[in-house]
Amino acid sequence: MKYILVLLISFISYSAIAQTESVHHSPPLTTDLPANTGMSDERLQRIDEMLINAINEDQIPGAVALVARDGKIIYHNAFGMADNQGGRELQKDDIFRIASQTKAITSTAVMMLWEEGKFRLDDPISKYLPEFAEAQVLDTFNAEDTTYTTISADNPITIRHLLTHTSGIGYGIIDGDERFRKIYQKAGIVDLFTTEDLTIEENVKRLAVLPLHHNPGERFTYSEGVDVLGYFVEVMSGMPLDEFFRTRIFEPLGMEDTWFYLTGTKHHRLVPVQQKTDGEWVYYSSEYYDAEYPRSGAKTYFSGGAGLSGSATDYATFLQMYLNNGELNGIRLLSRTTINFMMQNQIGDLLGDPGRDHGLAFGVLNQKGESSGGQGSAGTFDWGGYFNTLYFADPNEQVIGILLKQTRGNSDDDTSWKFRHLVFQAIDD
Repeated sequence: MKYILVLLISFISYSAIAQTESVHHSPPLTTDLPANTGMSDERLQRIDEMLINAINEDQIPGAVALVARDGKIIYHNAFGMADNQGGRELQKDDIFRIASQTKAITSTAVMMLWEEGKFRLDDPISKYLPEFAEAQVLDTFNAEDTTYTTISADNPITIRHLLTHTSGIGYGIIDGDERFRKIYQKAGIVDLFTTEDLTIEENVKRLAVLPLHHNPGERFTYSEGVDVLGYFVEVMSGMPLDEFFRTRIFEPLGMEDTWFYLTGTKHHRLVPVQQKTDGEWVYYSSEYYDAEYPRSGAKTYFSGGAGLSGSATDYATFLQMYLNNGELNGIRLLSRTTINFMMQNQIGDLLGDPGRDHGLAFGVLNQKGESSGGQGSAGTFDWGGYFNTLYFADPNEQVIGILLKQTRGNSDDDTSWKFRHLVFQAIDD
């Protein structure tokens, strides 16, 4: 009897986390000819020309570009070098540090748990992470010794604030405010990833006692709030973030190349980050950047805001799930109704860009943005990553565009806006 009870408890526990089957059964991404999806092959070749010219002009060392329409990959090419010093050419299936493209995946995990009724979006995060109970706003700062004073925040940080970068939390080394860069550095905050023996729980608890830029909900400040949500997912699900992603998102979608830490068989496909120095592309180095991530180290830190690496095909698969209103291959991750309100403007005009809004996981093009031209239809959602990666997906046109590079520093790279423009001019239906 005891054995049967254990089996029953195990089954109930598994059922609580297993994905649900859908009445829809959209197939996995497959390849097709551009003409079969209303795209012009001749016009798509303008992307080739643009990227080859950019490589010849030393704007970038190389790039992988992917375009999909109607669930079919109709353009997927690699150009230039993955590693100039090592002499390795880029391959279409190479793996890139996608950095902040991780945020949309963490936000998806949050919304999956929200659909299960575990919390409300306007709940204070301190209800679940009590370290955030006494939110404080920076008042004065002494640049000589980095000491500061604070005042109590007018209102608590909510889960919605964290999803929309309106919590007031900062972003360390990439923060626009030097005071916060110094405060975060002194506190030992990890902003991107690390090979050290550290957990996201430890980092978030350090972050929780630091001052905010402003009162929650008052302004848009790009932040480590999604890292907080990565730890929140661990608390609410009872499993490490890497395990949640693997079992709840990546395996159901068939995303085999997306990891916090790559398995040994994938190491050779990781593209090194490069910077242009004295006219040559060399390995990027910085006191804040660990080139060995995600191949080695303690492998204990799962950054919900910037920790993942993956391939173009994997990320296109993730975006296709969104274009399918939450379903792929007969498995439903999110409801159509959930995705619909995730794409609504959540922060009014706080983003400061009249052509774009911000939803619960993405930047979203609005009607004014569509009218500016070359960016897609209103409702197109997008974001990018710290090492020069980007994506966009247009629900109206059912188009996905992904451009992956691995560079830091200024090299007059204008391939990002050109790629997006060239994808939409290739529509031929």
